[in-house]
Amino acid sequence: MTTVVVVRKGGQVAIAGDSLVTFGDTRLAHGYEQNDKLFKVGDSWFGMSGTTAHFPVLRRALNGLTPDELRLGSRDEVFDTFLRLHPKLKDTFFLNTKEEDSDPYESSQFTALIANPAGIFGVYSYREVFEFDRFWGIGTGRAFALGAMYASYDKAKSAKELAEIGVRAGCEFDKNSSGPVRVHMIKLKD
Repeated sequence: MTTVVVVRKGGQVAIAGDSLVTFGDTRLAHGYEQNDKLFKVGDSWFGMSGTTAHFPVLRRALNGLTPDELRLGSRDEVFDTFLRLHPKLKDTFFLNTKEEDSDPYESSQFTALIANPAGIFGVYSYREVFEFDRFWGIGTGRAFALGAMYASYDKAKSAKELAEIGVRAGCEFDKNSSGPVRVHMIKLKD
């Protein structure tokens, strides 16, 4: 799957991810394809975990929103954006929203992290949105990343350094994560 993290520290935010794609037991490592799990839309960077089919779909869907529809400056704006996006994912991209019969809402079937000048956010499959104060991670390597970032937070000099530490820990211990690590930095707005 993946290791993707977001970090907020020292007036900056960082988003970082590994570069491995897996298909069951098959690994498509860096060098066979450009496996970048991070992409930019407007002034926001996105990182995702889930099926590789989500990456081109979410990039295209987000880029198809008008500036009034694509608002990601607060937890509520992120929620509203993904609420507007959900019908488009179903109607235009044929998203299968079914997970379990007992699900309370239709699923968007992916998990995403967002880094932008307003902060760091996470979006989960039922459009749950979280705004993180320090850091967070997603994917199969997230537990390793979270532990490493927790242990290093006070010692790390920058958001970039901490994000790299997190993803490197995921790559070291998670069989579904591998380098190189890609990192993007953004200055927080005052």
